[in-house]
Amino acid sequence: MLEISLFQGICLAVMAFIVGIDFWLEALFIFRPLIVSTLTGLILGDLRLGLLTGALTELAFAGLTPAGGTQPPNPVLAGVMTTVIAYTAKVDAKIAIGLALPFSFLMQYIILFYYSIFSFFMKKADKYAEDVEIKKFYFLNLVTTLIVGLSYAVVVFVSSYVAQEAVQNLVNSMPGWLTHGFEVAGGILPAVGFGLLLRVMLQKQYVPYLIIGFVVASFLKFSNLLPIALLGTAFAIYEYFNQKKIEEVAMNAKGKGDDDNEGI
Repeated sequence: MLEISLFQGICLAVMAFIVGIDFWLEALFIFRPLIVSTLTGLILGDLRLGLLTGALTELAFAGLTPAGGTQPPNPVLAGVMTTVIAYTAKVDAKIAIGLALPFSFLMQYIILFYYSIFSFFMKKADKYAEDVEIKKFYFLNLVTTLIVGLSYAVVVFVSSYVAQEAVQNLVNSMPGWLTHGFEVAGGILPAVGFGLLLRVMLQKQYVPYLIIGFVVASFLKFSNLLPIALLGTAFAIYEYFNQKKIEEVAMNAKGKGDDDNEGI
């Protein structure tokens, strides 16, 4: 069993503070599990594990996006704890995803709680905006954002450092059939997440790209996924310039049509 040092726990808390604020503001999107897990692996000294757990967790959360006041399971805690559990308990990444979900649900409910509580500040915010009290308006938003960031830091520090022995004992005490169940569930979650994403984004004109990607990924042997990623990038660039050309042709045709209508 590997242990997380106090310094690593503090680094994880600082990282969670930053990405938690980013998730609250949805600014840079560094809160995605792929990035969070990679940073966690880097802090723990196992970058390869961070990339592996990040890729699996990102697929599981690919189709889960906040909409209005609703909140899906928290991706930050999922990314951190999947890597932490896989590192400290020495379990497969698929098992770690299932074990990390309770921590993700905990942060989900904390954020929902803040959505409700912070609504009481809206009256003051409206008053500050109406009276053009910029400093007070800025301070109010700063305080609420810091509360969210500190909550992420505390939860991650407690979950990853303080409770690491309890998590290890829990994993070790699990019977084989339960551990296998978590492994099966963790293996299914990425497929479910990708399926949700396709359900929202897939359009008829993009089906050929999906088929090509499936054939390349399933029947051609590569030592890593870089060739597939480059192929996808090439298709994306082609589609971008092709769509841009279509829009330019449409604009030119519209301009000529307007000229034809002018005159006597």
